[in-house]
Amino acid sequence: MRRISRITVAGAATASLALALAACGGTSTDSGSSESKGDKGLAIAYDIGGKGDQSFNDAAYAGLEQAKKEFGYQTADVEPTDGETDADKEQRLSSLAKQGYNPVVGIGYAYATAMKSVAEKYPDTTFGIVDDATIEKKNVADLVFNEQEASYLAGVAAAKSTKTGTVGFVGGVNVPLIHKFQAGYEQGVKDTDPKVKVISQYLTQTAEEGGFSSPDKGKTAAEGQIEKKADVVYAAAGLSGQGVIEAAAANEVWAIGVDSDQYKQEALAKYKDSILTSATKDVAKAVYSLAKSVEDGNPETGIVRGDLKSGEVGLADSNPKFADDAELQAAIKTAKEKIVSGEIKVKSS
Repeated sequence: MRRISRITVAGAATASLALALAACGGTSTDSGSSESKGDKGLAIAYDIGGKGDQSFNDAAYAGLEQAKKEFGYQTADVEPTDGETDADKEQRLSSLAKQGYNPVVGIGYAYATAMKSVAEKYPDTTFGIVDDATIEKKNVADLVFNEQEASYLAGVAAAKSTKTGTVGFVGGVNVPLIHKFQAGYEQGVKDTDPKVKVISQYLTQTAEEGGFSSPDKGKTAAEGQIEKKADVVYAAAGLSGQGVIEAAAANEVWAIGVDSDQYKQEALAKYKDSILTSATKDVAKAVYSLAKSVEDGNPETGIVRGDLKSGEVGLADSNPKFADDAELQAAIKTAKEKIVSGEIKVKSS
């Protein structure tokens, strides 16, 4: 059963939502149909890079599509704008809540300040935020992951795959979230083969400088690491990671993708033979599960964590060259078992 507090909106709501979102600089794709009778469910507000990043944001959209298909209600997904402020984000989230969408999910830690304010104004709406654990509100679910655990396994894969003894890491923005990826990756490499050198680099100090949204920056960084003999490069950089993958393919070295299984992404199909694996986190499942909890009348709140044990972070095995490497798979399996048992403690910074 749907929650009684869910606001039901009639026909003209789609148009008014579009106008409201346009006013705050966003764009909306309303996925509703006449069959949904105006009943509104899940809405997501994208992080920097937006829809089409083949990574983090697209994973969230997959969760939205699953909820829409299963529950038969209207959904909305809204793009960010360049140079936007917390006030812009707050207006975007408020517009979605006011129009009756429930839950409303901010995709990325950048929504934290805005969501703290909006959640207080709309206590009957369930909110979710991905990659932030700082909001302690009765109607907010903090959807977080142990990215360092998947990154550790990526480090194992890199150390076992390198032929030059040098591997690379490209982080989008120098922030604590991406430090988790770097720390896990470097630990996985060193625990597997202490002789392997890791070159680590961040594209920008702030998200506003384009660290998560600039494939050209990712490509340049990867090319620099490849010139220094890195033959496996792991990118935790959102849309910028596409440039890392492109550079790896052009130079016939391995790339390791992030968040989604990038080997299977249509936009990256021409590079897929250079994508060894991807360190995944199931943002789609987290977004869908929050929607389902609201649909079932028992909304998730507080910290909701995905880890290696739950299967919500891990390594993709779509590339046959990766999946069929018995020695590599054995090393990854051993590392995974030790992490899950607690024998290996993976660093997060």
